[in-house]
Amino acid sequence: MNNFNLVILEGRLTKDPEIKYTQNGTALCKFSIANNSAYYRNEELQEEVTFVEVTTWSKLAEQCGEYLKKGRRVIVNGRLKQNRWNDSEGSSHSKIILVGNRVHFLDTKRELEKNTESELSDSEIF
Repeated sequence: MNNFNLVILEGRLTKDPEIKYTQNGTALCKFSIANNSAYYRNEELQEEVTFVEVTTWSKLAEQCGEYLKKGRRVIVNGRLKQNRWNDSEGSSHSKIILVGNRVHFLDTKRELEKNTESELSDSEIF
């Protein structure tokens, strides 16, 4: 029986996406997004950033590889997946990623034109 596994996350790409192809020709695109949040602790505003790795497949992967770049805003709909492996010394590792089923490009045409003219600096991303 499958359990409910749905994630909707908004953020900005932290670097340009990487696109690769499997041996059978299926596109795979990996990128990371920064999700900002804020809360109050003892009446003082606290801000935090969560970095999430995203993987997309097939046609969506090709579109992400073509149209996304560092600093672009996106909403990703998908599911969490845990990758597990053992290193050469036998230690166990795991990492949770977001497998994207839909990616909504949020930048407006004006923002895209502005960002094409001059690259975003790190301070403009977060």
